Amino acid sequence: MNTSIKTLTYMHLSRRQWLLASAGVVASSTAALLPKNAFAAAYPERPITFICPWPAGGTADQTMRALCAAAAKNLGQTLVVENRTGASGMLGLRAMASAKPDGYTIGQIPISVTRFSQLGSVQIDPLKDLTYIARTSGQTFGIAVQASAPWKTLKELVAYAKANPGKVNYGSAGIGGATHVGMEEFAMAAGAQFNHIPFKGGSDALQALLGGHIDVLADSSSWAPHVLSGKLRLLATWGEQRTTDFKEVPTLKEAGYNVVVDAPNGIGAPKGLEPAVAARLREAFKAAAASPEFTAACDKIDAPLMYLDGPDYEKYIAATYKKETLLIERLKLKELMAKG
Repeated sequence: MNTSIKTLTYMHLSRRQWLLASAGVVASSTAALLPKNAFAAAYPERPITFICPWPAGGTADQTMRALCAAAAKNLGQTLVVENRTGASGMLGLRAMASAKPDGYTIGQIPISVTRFSQLGSVQIDPLKDLTYIARTSGQTFGIAVQASAPWKTLKELVAYAKANPGKVNYGSAGIGGATHVGMEEFAMAAGAQFNHIPFKGGSDALQALLGGHIDVLADSSSWAPHVLSGKLRLLATWGEQRTTDFKEVPTLKEAGYNVVVDAPNGIGAPKGLEPAVAARLREAFKAAAASPEFTAACDKIDAPLMYLDGPDYEKYIAATYKKETLLIERLKLKELMAKG
């Protein structure tokens, strides 16, 4: 090949490459100018990771898996549940909040973030750092004692605690958690003093009660099978209404103490989620929360359905945050956390 042909070939290839490169620039520029909704309309195009901040097999995990299975049908994509446990649910929440806000990493939001964020246990601002998709269901908390305990009713327990300040030991899943704070709020309303024994989790506290190492257990429905078998006695539940499986057991309010603790579970995503993607997820989880699969999973553990759409859920979080501010001050939780 002579020099002139080589030159022409080189010029031809260079011009062709230049045209292709220019076309790529134009295409990318055009794509950048397209409305974001054009991309969101195709969402989801691949499986979604759902972070559950609680151990596999637990009550929260069971209900979240049922919820995700129902939502997957609506979304047309698999939701892969990933358990990231630790720090009372805050490790998993932190992982979700720090993910890319593209709708492919979502997860459960423990309501305790409204408390732990103010106590400094987690660097997440629940009023600024999360996108709220749906509130789904609550937990059934209660106060249980051994069947052989001398207290047949909550009022009898309170009367004994008043007559013997600090002699009644109660166990919870840990300092600052919903069961600890709820029990202290109840104690304040009752004018009684109990001695708190924190454990690493609710199952450890349950075993301590069954073994006679503590007098009272404040926990979610881990006590349920033992109450049904006759080993334990349930003195009160903490929700707004009596539970389906324990209709004969009064709520704290019915017993005369104006305390309600339900710790509702919710679904969220990182802040900055595209509105169209958020709307798609809200639609899917609204349908999932009403599905037979999720309802059955909640009924199995006596968990009340407490659905709220994203915007209303966000308002609920803001109201709970203010309530927690007052509780932290009133119960001196920062001092209690420091001691723990």
